Amino acid sequence: MTWAYHSIHVAPPLASHEKLTWRAPLPRTDRVRIRQHTCMCRDQVYELCASGGLMFIRRTTKRAGRIIVHETERWLSKRAEEVWLLLLTGRVL
Repeated sequence: MTWAYHSIHVAPPLASHEKLTWRAPLPRTDRVRIRQHTCMCRDQVYELCASGGLMFIRRTTKRAGRIIVHETERWLSKRAEEVWLLLLTGRVL
């Protein structure tokens, strides 16, 4: 018997969703810890990351054989976790 496990999926964006500002990643620290992530079965994967005492969201998109990575600004953990929940529930994108 094979079990297929899926992680969290991002909900479809609400009509009233807010847009996050996505930037090209900058190597600010030598280590990034992924705290949570969405399911890799989709073409777009999100990761809640911690690095250098701050947190941010990383978006990885697979498109036409290319991998494109963008990141949000860095926040204190409380704010990053709030934005992460808004993302998962389709309130921000």
